[in-house]
Amino acid sequence: MPVTTDATAHPSGDRRLERWDPEDHEFWERTGRHVARRNLLFSVLSEHVGFSVWSVWSVMVLFMTPEIGFHFTSGEKFLLVCTPTLVGALLRLPYSGWVCRFGGRNWTVAATAVLLVPTLLAAILVQRPETPFWVFLVVAAVAGVGGGNFASSMTNINAFYPERHKGWALGLNAGGGNLGVAAVQLVGLAVISVAGSTSPAYVAAVYLPVIVLVTLACALRMDNLPGLRADRDAQREAVREPHTWLISLLYVGTFGSFIGYGFAFGLVLQTQFGFSAVEAASLTFVGPLLGSLSRPVGGWLSDRFDAALVTFWTFLAMAAGTGLLVLASSQGSFRLFIGAFTVLFVLTGVGNGSTYKMIPVVFRARATSRAPGAAPGTEARWVRRITGAVIGIAGAVGALGGVLINLAFRAAYGGEAGTGTGAFLSFLAFYGLCVLVTWVVYLRAPRTRNGALAPERGAPAAVGGGA
Repeated sequence: MPVTTDATAHPSGDRRLERWDPEDHEFWERTGRHVARRNLLFSVLSEHVGFSVWSVWSVMVLFMTPEIGFHFTSGEKFLLVCTPTLVGALLRLPYSGWVCRFGGRNWTVAATAVLLVPTLLAAILVQRPETPFWVFLVVAAVAGVGGGNFASSMTNINAFYPERHKGWALGLNAGGGNLGVAAVQLVGLAVISVAGSTSPAYVAAVYLPVIVLVTLACALRMDNLPGLRADRDAQREAVREPHTWLISLLYVGTFGSFIGYGFAFGLVLQTQFGFSAVEAASLTFVGPLLGSLSRPVGGWLSDRFDAALVTFWTFLAMAAGTGLLVLASSQGSFRLFIGAFTVLFVLTGVGNGSTYKMIPVVFRARATSRAPGAAPGTEARWVRRITGAVIGIAGAVGALGGVLINLAFRAAYGGEAGTGTGAFLSFLAFYGLCVLVTWVVYLRAPRTRNGALAPERGAPAAVGGGA
């Protein structure tokens, strides 16, 4: 994004800042820091609500029992959970571009306000169990708009902060959004505690006034930045880089696991162990909460050690934890099942942070190898451009992992065995692949034969966040 050196930041009538130069230290300390923090606060609120709406059907399906007239199979319920995940993943790339087209404040207001549509539809629909299943699928798909909020929010906040503070800001923005998954499950538990397990509409109804308030707050307190535009050339270049897809593969394993497990966990407990809605809801929020809180830990460890090394050991531990899930599932051990799943949630958070921390390290090495002897300023500009594009692509592709996880659960629990063992075995194989990729590409051989694709070990990471 082009910036100006004029150290003023007064909004015009449409709340568009007239000047913005966060890299100017004097401007940042006097004016920029306060403006950026204000926009970050309301961006976190918008993204948080977006994640909650995105995952609302993971709570709704817990209520949808024969007791209140629903007779959906476990496979149909997993499909309801899977559908918004897919739509949210597909919306992430266009959402990031629409921030640049319409303005960060304007698009945040619009993206928050539109959450009223899937929330209101969900509140109405769950009171009508006679409705055809395909209608439920359409409404669940509309909830996918909440998943797109992450991309637009991250793009917007990235432009507000100077390079030296982007990691902290993006990490806080992403973590606050992730907590929305745990928050909606806590709302579900509260509704069950107060109104019982026959009132799913209240879960969605709670969010209607919240969405209105957050929309108004964003409209009144956020700003549009001058000159913000999408770098299409960087996106096209990122698509041609092999590391974009390798890192996206790793992010499928970390964020895809977080969002997939977060959406499916309650339904897994109901299907695997016959839990009631209240029993499942009392446990479902714990994993996403711990996974969200452990995100910064992955970034912190990657600041002190090689990010690829942290990612490698995280996937190795995830493979071990999944092995325990296979054992627990085959033996019907509830305690081992819960313990292993909790550990997996924590590890997905750590892996989210470490995988995103790998991006600037990898492409800093790539900048050196693609143009030996280039001026440091030229390299730095290329790294900033390409890493921003890769973050957007990896975020979109990674969310598709949640779709695959729910489809695997649907196939496993819909089969003759009726357990999740088959799904867990497929997850174990995928984590094994991620261990292999991380070791071969990023650890065993710091550079490939052409010296162009692998990162320099121990290089400092500069970018955090991700979802």
